[in-house]
Amino acid sequence: MTSPQTGTITVRRAAHPSPPRRRSPRWTAFAFLAPLVVYLIVFYAYPLYRNIELSVHDYTPRAFVQGNPEFTGWENYRNILSDDTFLRALRNTAVFTLGSIAVQYALGLALAVFFHRNFRLSAVLRAMFLVPWLLPLIVSASTWSWMLNSENGIVNAALQAFGIGQINWLTSPDTSLLSVTIANIWLGIPFNLVILYAGLQNISADLYEAAGLDGANAWQRFWRITFPLLRPVSAITLLLGLIYTLKVVDIIWIMTKGGPADASATLAIWSYREAFGTGQPDFSPAAAVGNILILIAFAAGLLHVHLQRKEERA
Repeated sequence: MTSPQTGTITVRRAAHPSPPRRRSPRWTAFAFLAPLVVYLIVFYAYPLYRNIELSVHDYTPRAFVQGNPEFTGWENYRNILSDDTFLRALRNTAVFTLGSIAVQYALGLALAVFFHRNFRLSAVLRAMFLVPWLLPLIVSASTWSWMLNSENGIVNAALQAFGIGQINWLTSPDTSLLSVTIANIWLGIPFNLVILYAGLQNISADLYEAAGLDGANAWQRFWRITFPLLRPVSAITLLLGLIYTLKVVDIIWIMTKGGPADASATLAIWSYREAFGTGQPDFSPAAAVGNILILIAFAAGLLHVHLQRKEERA
């Protein structure tokens, strides 16, 4: 543009918009983390806080209504640890949990290796093994209660056909814990099968071909290739199985209610019975037993993390 006063030419530059301000990556990260933090606080931190608060007060139904429970400190824990039921429930919990996850893992791994071979009807049979996992627990427990019934159960009927006398599966202190453990094993096999089968899919077939060329038999291929490479998946499977089995209530409660004479009572059953199973709720001892279960599960999680880090360093 020419100026009439000076005769010089000036060029008017178009105004460029200023670049938009970039959002801080830190605030973006906080925005993505916020839903998870809220979820953890609402569904984990707050219930845990309430459970601890219940265990250090004397919460009765009247205290719940009036809102003035008496503070008792560690008295509920001392009463639980000195109770004769504690050692029995702890032993039953150990037998029930370790027995369940050991057999579930062994059978689940065997089935996963079996189904890993592609053969006709493999998918159909694998789907059928998922049925126990899909059924409601009350249906499964009721079915096992009928099957193990002393008078007209199908298991005793089958045993009598082989000349074996009647066994009081659910009403004898010698067999009640075994009965609920068998039912829980049946329920947990599909979970182990699915997880371990998925882990097998990640193992390269070239390794098995190379081992076959070197003359390795089926057992050597399993022990030298499958089992070591499946170790990370096996560890998380066993950990999840441990945490789940520690808190099993419905199967045992429907089948035996922890009886007879606490022969099948675990820590989870003891906690549930104290809170809801006697008609006179005693919530504070129940919460204390629940916190002990949480500590056991937490210790198992820490052990898993420690072993995982140790394996990564090796």
